Amino acid sequence: MELALIRSLMDKEFYDNHRGTRCPERLFSPDVRKIKKAIDSAMQRYERTVTPEEIEALFIANNPTLTTAQKTAYKGIFGSVKREQLMGADIAQEVLSKLFQQVIGEDIANLGFDYVNGTKDSLEPLRSLLEQYEDNFTPTTNIEWENDDIEHILALNSLESQWSFNIPTLTTKVEGVNAGHLIEIGARPNTGKTSFHASIVAGNNGFAWQGAKCVVLCNEEGYHRVVHRYITAATNMDARRVVNNTSKAMEIYGKIRPNIKFKDCTDRDMSWVESVCKTYKPDIVILDMGDKLANMNGYSRPDEALKANAIHARRIAKQYKCAVFYMSQLSADAENKVVLNQSMMEGSRTGKAAEADLMLLIAKNPPVENAEEQDMQRHLNIVKNKLSGWHGIVHCELDYKTSRYSV
Repeated sequence: MELALIRSLMDKEFYDNHRGTRCPERLFSPDVRKIKKAIDSAMQRYERTVTPEEIEALFIANNPTLTTAQKTAYKGIFGSVKREQLMGADIAQEVLSKLFQQVIGEDIANLGFDYVNGTKDSLEPLRSLLEQYEDNFTPTTNIEWENDDIEHILALNSLESQWSFNIPTLTTKVEGVNAGHLIEIGARPNTGKTSFHASIVAGNNGFAWQGAKCVVLCNEEGYHRVVHRYITAATNMDARRVVNNTSKAMEIYGKIRPNIKFKDCTDRDMSWVESVCKTYKPDIVILDMGDKLANMNGYSRPDEALKANAIHARRIAKQYKCAVFYMSQLSADAENKVVLNQSMMEGSRTGKAAEADLMLLIAKNPPVENAEEQDMQRHLNIVKNKLSGWHGIVHCELDYKTSRYSV
């Protein structure tokens, strides 16, 4: 392999692209290093592509003290070089890069031993080494540029709302979602987060009715309670009517049941979620609750871990072509408020918000003293919206008995 590289270095263009520190002599064995020096000298003097015969002649002429045995050995090496097929520039560059990285790795390892043994007490040698060679560790890549044909772009944009929301006031502002979207939903406890995703998935004209394959991963409530909400949302029957009309309830729910899968994911993390998406290829993924999937190990602050968790969720959405709904709690700052904002996401600064394509924060009216009935009006604050650009509040009603949001 080193002889093939030597052959490639005789090409002027390839040599100029890899001269100096990018191709040190110590990449090669001792005998081949001397040939590399001859190539360096020829390139500096003649500034053109040279042949193996020319380098051999220069080498012999500039080393008159070689013994007969040494001349014979080098004639054998040059004979091998002449028989080498010239590698393609891209392959030669890749091979040279890998050899170079191995050499620098040895230097770093030797510095590591020096630090362990106490013979070096400053990081400056390591810092200098990294700064000097960091560019040579940047991988090269062949990019297939994206198709920017106008018809292709219009066709892709027409799919942005493949799965439509079934809440009319919301649909007028954000028609729907599609593969690759991360949608973050936040609310205070007892506001209706679980009912919200049950409604948009299983409620009338919800995602499951549209044919979307939905996976619901729950780690807060028992999965059976979540499933129960989906059944009531799908059938528009409260718990009592479901019990009294089980056959009818299952007949209705059975129409979308194949499109919805549930799994308790307590004590799981986002890597496990990724494995689920890779295996089952869903269209819609519900993470209830998203924050509880965060791995806190290795992070000095909770908000850093939550940001990394949201980044992972977004990457899952894009890589596995699904829309991920990330359910989250809001902080106490959101209590009894109708107008909500991104800063009210619990445990996070701007990390989670930065990753969302769409962020909906659900609010309810402040309690009224001596009120006989619960106020079921809900306010959907659209506080981040890359999908349609509209920001503001839309209003709807929650029927807590059937877990349906409606207008």
